[in-house]
Amino acid sequence: MPYNLAMSHLTILLPFGLPRPELARDLLRELKLPALATLVARAKKEDSRREFDEFARALPHEMWLSAQFPLLSFVPANLLPGQDVQNSPALACAAMRALSLPVEQGNWFMLHPAHIHIARDHLVLTDIRQIDLSEVDARELFDAAAPLFAEVGRELLYGDANTWFMRADGWHGLLTSTPDATCGHNIDIWMPQGEGARDWRKLQNEVQMLWFAHPLNERRQIQGKQAVNSLWLWGGAPATVSSPGQREVFNLPDGFRGLGQYARTVLANASAADVIAARPENGLLTLDLLIQPALTGEWSSWLEQLQTLESNWFAPLLQAMQQGQLDQLSLIVTDSSHVLELHTSRFSLKKFWRKPSLTRLLP
Repeated sequence: MPYNLAMSHLTILLPFGLPRPELARDLLRELKLPALATLVARAKKEDSRREFDEFARALPHEMWLSAQFPLLSFVPANLLPGQDVQNSPALACAAMRALSLPVEQGNWFMLHPAHIHIARDHLVLTDIRQIDLSEVDARELFDAAAPLFAEVGRELLYGDANTWFMRADGWHGLLTSTPDATCGHNIDIWMPQGEGARDWRKLQNEVQMLWFAHPLNERRQIQGKQAVNSLWLWGGAPATVSSPGQREVFNLPDGFRGLGQYARTVLANASAADVIAARPENGLLTLDLLIQPALTGEWSSWLEQLQTLESNWFAPLLQAMQQGQLDQLSLIVTDSSHVLELHTSRFSLKKFWRKPSLTRLLP
């Protein structure tokens, strides 16, 4: 195989790699990340930190990731600092294709079986990853809910245990929020708004009442599991023809895997060795291990996952740069309202007087 002489550039998206501001110094003190600290400290000086509205309908990493692909009805790549995001990424049709579902016409939304927690004076959406539905159990809930959708003329399709789809052609203007942006908050702020919102709320309430006394939830209660007591809707998108782009994509996160159809090549479950061997000219790698512990406030797990990322990713990628297997590396590091961009090259790594440090990750 001929050696690829083109410059190799890998961009790493690290959601929630920025620790919560009030905990940042204490958390970073606990970490031993020499490779990441070297990449961060020796990045070029023209790094940028952008701030976003904390009530936006998508998290900063979701905005950034979706803006890398030609999606309809979303935010332009040149989103201004502090500019509000008025809708969740238009991902439904991309997700449908990724699950081999037909999507030739119509306007579609994603639906996730969810648990809404009753707090003292408001309702809170919990992390949808914690639902942990089997295919058999998900089918049972889907089959129970399907007649309610049929009664109001809404086509409902099953994708997998965690992701279903609803067609609503008249709801093009409906504003929705991603489940991760909503997670842990009073859902009133993030509920759908606009055209179709009242109809959706009515249908959602009917599903909630149906599932409240469903035998499956009784079994889950005995097993100590969360009740599946609602559906979360987001990602509305019109059916369009997909067109591959020029990026080489590695390890897209849940909910965003459909973006792979807009890439030249896609590799799921890739290791650092796979990425290095690919020598990507315009590679994009997502490392999403920190999302769940950050959303649920499990900071000891956040620390453990960062140490895992150091061993499995940052150390081998730093070595690859030092050995000339990668030429440039960009780090896109986020929290719930910021994006920090750092750019490292083989040349900047030679600046030995810049001691390894994570201080650039501090607010």
